[in-house]
Amino acid sequence: MINRKTSLRIRKVHRYLGIFLGLQFLMWTISGLYFSWTDIDEIHGDHFKKIREPKVFSDLKGLGDFGEAVYSLELREIADEPYFWVNDSQLIHATSGVLKSSITAEEALAVAKKNMRDDLKVSAIMLLEEADEHHEYRGKSLPAYVISYDSSEQITAYVALRDGSFQTVRHRDWRWFDFLWMTHTMDYETRDDFNTTLLRAFSLLGLITVMSGFLLWAVSSPTLRKLKKNKIE
Repeated sequence: MINRKTSLRIRKVHRYLGIFLGLQFLMWTISGLYFSWTDIDEIHGDHFKKIREPKVFSDLKGLGDFGEAVYSLELREIADEPYFWVNDSQLIHATSGVLKSSITAEEALAVAKKNMRDDLKVSAIMLLEEADEHHEYRGKSLPAYVISYDSSEQITAYVALRDGSFQTVRHRDWRWFDFLWMTHTMDYETRDDFNTTLLRAFSLLGLITVMSGFLLWAVSSPTLRKLKKNKIE
């Protein structure tokens, strides 16, 4: 049978591990509850978008003498005008063949209007040229127009400057999700790494905390002590 000194030592280790890990355990629980109670499509902002009907352009022309091999080609509509996005690098008007270096703020608004619900009112538009790894628009095409809407949901839409593509929607619930996801994965930079040293350390310490709790129960349980005593007798 474990003596009292050893039992107190186990209890002390368990108590201090619990205090040290308690906050992270709480964040894992809160974030897990939030994830299980939210609709991922709403987090993506799908309910702020409208279903787009495809537009038919009957007077499209070929690329003609483009001057290089075409390995990627997309047809895009910008402010009711057709454009080819060629080789992920050049925007060309699909009927005139004129090269377009970037879209204007007015064209970005037209792109956003095509994708966002009609009842959402634009409050501001600005150009975003840089976004660090903590920014809500991280990892996407830059520069980009940031279109803000007058809403309690704090909605913003992003349209790429170079190719006029509608990039994404961000809103209040997405930002909460992003913050809680960061605390859940313990990746405070990219949010996507499940193999961080910090997460591994806390997971290992969490296992030790649980096992020390079981051990503490085993060495302090009157029932187990009684069974052991009866077995000896």
